Amino acid sequence: MKDRAYKGIDYFRFIAAILVIAIHTFPLLSVNTEADLILTRVIGRVAVPFFFMTTGFFIFASYDEGSFSYKSFLLKIVKLYGVSILLYLPLNFYAGHFSGKYAGAFILKNIFFNGTFYHLWYFPAIIIGVGVFLLLLKYCKMHTAIIIALLLYLIGVFGDSYYGIANEIPFLRNFYDILFFFFDYTRNGLFFSPIYLFLGALFSKIPQRHSFKTSMVGLLLSLSILMVEGLLIHHFSAPKHDSMYIALLPSMYFLFQMLLLWKGSSHKSLRTIAMLVYIIHPWCIVLIRGFARLTKTEAFFIDNSILHFTLVTLLSVFTSMIFNFIWNKERKNLDQKGRAWLEIDLSNLKHNFLQLKDVLPKGCQVMAVVKANAYGHGDIQIAYELQTMGVNAFAVASLEEGIRLRKNGIKGCILILGYIYPEEINRVIKYDLTQTVIDYHYATVLNQYGKKIKVHIKIDTGMNRLGENFHHIDEITKIFQLPNLVIEGMYTHLCVADSQIRKDVAFTIQQVENFYKVVDYLKGLGYSSLKLHIQSSYGVLNYPEISCNYARLGIALYGLLSNEMDETKAKAKLRPVLSIKARISIIKTLKASETIGYGRQFVANTPMKIATVTLGYADGIPRNLIRGHVLLRGVKVPIIGRICMDQLTIDVTNIPNVEQGDIVTMIGQEGKEKITAGEVAGQAGTITNELVSRLGSRLEKVYLKKL
Repeated sequence: MKDRAYKGIDYFRFIAAILVIAIHTFPLLSVNTEADLILTRVIGRVAVPFFFMTTGFFIFASYDEGSFSYKSFLLKIVKLYGVSILLYLPLNFYAGHFSGKYAGAFILKNIFFNGTFYHLWYFPAIIIGVGVFLLLLKYCKMHTAIIIALLLYLIGVFGDSYYGIANEIPFLRNFYDILFFFFDYTRNGLFFSPIYLFLGALFSKIPQRHSFKTSMVGLLLSLSILMVEGLLIHHFSAPKHDSMYIALLPSMYFLFQMLLLWKGSSHKSLRTIAMLVYIIHPWCIVLIRGFARLTKTEAFFIDNSILHFTLVTLLSVFTSMIFNFIWNKERKNLDQKGRAWLEIDLSNLKHNFLQLKDVLPKGCQVMAVVKANAYGHGDIQIAYELQTMGVNAFAVASLEEGIRLRKNGIKGCILILGYIYPEEINRVIKYDLTQTVIDYHYATVLNQYGKKIKVHIKIDTGMNRLGENFHHIDEITKIFQLPNLVIEGMYTHLCVADSQIRKDVAFTIQQVENFYKVVDYLKGLGYSSLKLHIQSSYGVLNYPEISCNYARLGIALYGLLSNEMDETKAKAKLRPVLSIKARISIIKTLKASETIGYGRQFVANTPMKIATVTLGYADGIPRNLIRGHVLLRGVKVPIIGRICMDQLTIDVTNIPNVEQGDIVTMIGQEGKEKITAGEVAGQAGTITNELVSRLGSRLEKVYLKKL
């Protein structure tokens, strides 16, 4: 799952990491022991369950889509855990953890269950917990899996915070004696993490379960109960450890809901810094305490608990930021060696949106068409950016496209323009999507499932594709009488709105009149509150006077026209959003009469210098592209020979000092020269829409925001 709209989660990752530091440094101990107990041993316990819930939230989205790989997840965590183990080996040796008769068994037990340092237990816990989570999902229904996870948690609670009670009951004492032969604590991946993974998964299914007010009241109430529970447990000396509380479950439920309601752009660096803070803060504790002992300033740097916590936090955050900077710099350097990518200029997207909005009549809203991965531009990021601009309606072609948007936090109306198999209706309802009614028969099929479903009715006004024919007014009226269809809108599609030939203009005007005949008839029957939409991009650009509730803007939003030479009435100054770039992989010198590529199609008439570019038809570059060019150092150079699956060849004879790794622009601008998507599409005998929507998935998307 992409996580562009989960600002709250990213910010709380950092807060949770700071809470973990507090747990290990007791910041209020020198001020008030009871206040420190509440902060570190009660409130601070939300940190690790939050990490578990976040993992469950994102993993379940991928699992539900069938794209989650436990093997890949395991490899990632094991690598991180391995690095952490190595990082703390010096402290382990110093503390003598690897000496003694049973050192081997002790090491294995710690690696697989307890963690090799006091905070590293999280890594085996998440590995085991996700394994249990996936097994339960595989063999049980969701509600059964949650009950099992809850029972495991209760077993864990009585071996953790409530151990003092369990130890007084003989059969429970015997049970936990056996359990603690294998584990040091029950705060592990078997008993602790599964229930929180499932809580996260529940929010993945329905992100907004409660309003902000309900969430706030629920959080305050449950945290109050948690504090009472924690104080009572510590007062009666009940815990073996104190990570697991009963009231922690509702506290985490309402906390996570509040974080999901905090929308905004995610912060990848904040995620990385939070992870690094969690991993390295014990080293920072050791360094601060070591410095204090060396300088005989223990009273200042250690005994003053607030200052000690502050210094450890600052050092941990500062060190993490340095590591993150180095990591990003290295990654950027690696990215600079990438083979091929798309650059998506979000400032141009905003420019186009504002230009087109100015063309629309007052009161007409944009319904952004983000089907086909937003015409190759990346549906989640594009939809999110448009949502921040005020767009609250989106159009997609398929059910899966709609679900993908909803799972990634896109709000408002998401209209499925195409047919869905009726057996999928439950998923339309589950993800609060709006389905197109393509004719009366289809409407009756949708209705017979007996569940309320939001729909827009499509009227065929002459295109003869989807939609109930406008002549069939009786059938259209009957659709409104079907009780399970919540009819929110009605629309049609103009098939020659891109043309200004007289006969095509007449046909388009007739289509609009046909649509409004239906609208007026329905208004006479009392159906007057429908959201209407007729225009797509060319409909807006050539017929801006049409006034509806929505205009379905697709290709024009991305700064393109289907055919570059098209003239439109509205002179919106559109800017292309997408550029395609790649690298030169090798340079060669050819002799006269040597040939290039498959079929030996190109023959060098004279000695020439050629370069191979890491871009081909598997990336969406049309194989039949003729007379094509690319930009190299601001100069247009020709493509020669046949385009291959992964590569193409260019003539660089007249470009001095060409080097391996030089950037080549397939579509875009360099200096005063540019190559447009329309130009490439025209040379390949197709339209811009097809070209950009067929760009290969292996092209990484780099999103830019220019000032």
